[in-house]
Amino acid sequence: MNNHEIVQKLWSLCNVLRDDGITYHQYVTELTYLLFLKMMKETGQDYQIPEDYRWESLSSKHGIELKKHYVELLNELGNTQDGNILSQIYTNAKTNIDEPKNLEKLIRSMDQIDWYSSDKEDFGDLYEGLLEKNASELKSGAGQYFTPRSLINVIVQLVNPQPGERCHDPACGTFGFMIAANNHVSKATNEYFSLSEQEVEFQQKEAFTGVELVRDTHRLAMMNALLHDIQGEVILGDTLSSLGEGLKNYDCILTNPPFGTKQGGERLTRSDLTYTTTNKQLNFLQHIYRALKANGKARAAVVLPDNVLFESGVGGEIRRDLMNKCNLHTILRLPTGIFYAQGVKTNVLFFTRGETEAGNTKEVWVYDLRTNMPSFGKRNPLKEEHFADFIKVYDAEDRSKVADDRWNVFTREEIAKKDDSLDIGLIADEAHSIYENLPDPIGSAEEAIEKLTQAVGLLNEVVDELRFVESGKSYKPKNKILLINEAVGVSSDE
Repeated sequence: MNNHEIVQKLWSLCNVLRDDGITYHQYVTELTYLLFLKMMKETGQDYQIPEDYRWESLSSKHGIELKKHYVELLNELGNTQDGNILSQIYTNAKTNIDEPKNLEKLIRSMDQIDWYSSDKEDFGDLYEGLLEKNASELKSGAGQYFTPRSLINVIVQLVNPQPGERCHDPACGTFGFMIAANNHVSKATNEYFSLSEQEVEFQQKEAFTGVELVRDTHRLAMMNALLHDIQGEVILGDTLSSLGEGLKNYDCILTNPPFGTKQGGERLTRSDLTYTTTNKQLNFLQHIYRALKANGKARAAVVLPDNVLFESGVGGEIRRDLMNKCNLHTILRLPTGIFYAQGVKTNVLFFTRGETEAGNTKEVWVYDLRTNMPSFGKRNPLKEEHFADFIKVYDAEDRSKVADDRWNVFTREEIAKKDDSLDIGLIADEAHSIYENLPDPIGSAEEAIEKLTQAVGLLNEVVDELRFVESGKSYKPKNKILLINEAVGVSSDE
């Protein structure tokens, strides 16, 4: 089995858990609990786990005994007090699996996978594949924590993290940016063989760090870091709280902060940021450019929605502060359809922190990768080759000599005349603008059919179970409503 086949096999196991009312995202979390134990066994590292709770303790038990032991295992591994990777992955861990036979089938199926077949890539890549599968299958949920890997790889390539630099993601999701940054430095240093022992230790333990607010997503980030041999700190917390005040002096920041506003219209609780707003992205932007070293070399690349580019009031003040403190040298206008929500318009801002506090941005180059681009989505995913022309102009020795209609420059004075709006550089195309927000019709139809087919199947199961109840036989109800909601793409409240 190659890496793709193993991911497909693991993903197909989620069908085992449908009768327990487990959603896709819960399934990946559940699978993470089991995968950690399995990976530790397969890599000979299970000596770090108490003997009574290693993989063999699960594979040797059956039925109710297995279920009881699994609940005990999750509780005990989550209650260790040393703060190691074990306790971080299992803290507050609870199983959603009700039926012992389903748990047993999951464990037996994982035991049957050929983990060491010659074509299989490493465990880290396998887990990344599983996270990507989860994001693509449930765009309304897990997709918000998962930036397309093609976009991450291009951003990391252009920012070009170096050995010895401190890289950080203040909204790290499943840790994708830091995994890619680690891969980039590793490749440039012959898998760290060209570095000294001290330098290798820094790369493994200090170079790549992050913060994640959502506990279950933090678990996935910890697992991802572990499988890629990254031991840098992954904090469970909120960067926009007082926690973020101590996160500073980074050489590289690579991130895709969450969209939206603070819940309940709350104001920012940090005391170190000049401008207060409920807009999360604007607050993250403030945090990011202030968290860079003011040495003329520290740099960032941030994925942000269009509203950050044009929001007035505090938004304008933050953009002015950004362009004063940093050289905002490039904006990439991204195509629509590449994230979990249809029609979301996003951009990547590339900037370098200056040594002074004012006048660092002289001109901003903008590349339009949105207008007249194909519709992206599940049928037509965004790939690295779509960025080829942008990479060419970004790296050009003299950008002014590049002939590309998508590539334009705006002086700081021109931007000031537009009230410091950065909603600039899009190609004028009236014919295209009529359709630019419309999703791929074939992809949308196929997705609708898939959801409806899934929902009909689940409704048929409900009917069968209701008939079973009417017959007067003993029955333990299953949570089908959540699954039906998921299938048709609505929330439980709806």
